[in-house]
Amino acid sequence: MDLKLHDTVDYSVIKFPADHLIPKEFSQLTGFKSITYTADECSVIVPTNSIDTRRAIAADSNWFIIQIVGELDFTLIGILTQLANPLAENGISIFTLSTYNTDYLLIKNADKENTLTVLKQAGHFFI
Repeated sequence: MDLKLHDTVDYSVIKFPADHLIPKEFSQLTGFKSITYTADECSVIVPTNSIDTRRAIAADSNWFIIQIVGELDFTLIGILTQLANPLAENGISIFTLSTYNTDYLLIKNADKENTLTVLKQAGHFFI
């Protein structure tokens, strides 16, 4: 599988109250960003220090992103498993996010070298 490494920016995963309004800085950010609302929370993924986190319930930084290249058809089965299993077997934790087009893995920067080695050994390619 072809993968793209987004590692030039440090990302944070931030939890806000469920009624938190979209931060004004969010719309001005370019590149990867995500906001998800549920009945219990508002989760935001953005470059570290790019938005106001004073109302945050929790924040965790030092993540990089791996993107599955291309548009994935909804009928495909086991795409994330092909990445998650070898990483889990090597003690590497992941945070996943899916969009309409593709899937993303967020992995701690401390695990970057090991992650790249494991995924290449599992037959994946970084383009």
